[in-house]
Amino acid sequence: MGGSRHRAGASVTTPTPAGNPFQAIVSAPGFSLGVRCDETEIQGVAFLEPCEELAPVNALAAETVRQLHRYLADPRFVFSLPLRPAGTLFQRRVWEQIALIPVCHTRTYGEVAKTVKSAPRAVGQACGANPYPVIVPCHRVVAAGGDLGGFARQRGGFLLDVKRWLLVHEQYGSS
Repeated sequence: MGGSRHRAGASVTTPTPAGNPFQAIVSAPGFSLGVRCDETEIQGVAFLEPCEELAPVNALAAETVRQLHRYLADPRFVFSLPLRPAGTLFQRRVWEQIALIPVCHTRTYGEVAKTVKSAPRAVGQACGANPYPVIVPCHRVVAAGGDLGGFARQRGGFLLDVKRWLLVHEQYGSS
């Protein structure tokens, strides 16, 4: 993504050192967050294995880093970042519902499915396609019966550990 042109919105992504696809990387306990953005919109946030932080390369990346650090220090922090429109109409409806889930609360895939008049599996797929994890808190959607369910299209491993950490960080206490 570094240095590439995007036709949608005719934005230009600021190049990063050594072709890194991120305009900033934030370290968190046990994982890192890669931020993709141009000067006007966040294009995505990615969960990464723990790695070295990357200083922001533009003002929006710096603001995103500031807000992510605020969330990591205080899970009640409310993000206010310009997110590039993404996803299908259905995915956007699911993400809007997810954004309404308060800190320290979860909803099941089935509960979200009822609000968007769909099936739990479709909600899970929309969660997995969320380009803005943490900012749009898909980690707050869990399986029926209190199971964590999946996370970022994974059913176990590193990303499920991240989901568990995020829920504990928000003082929900899943294990």
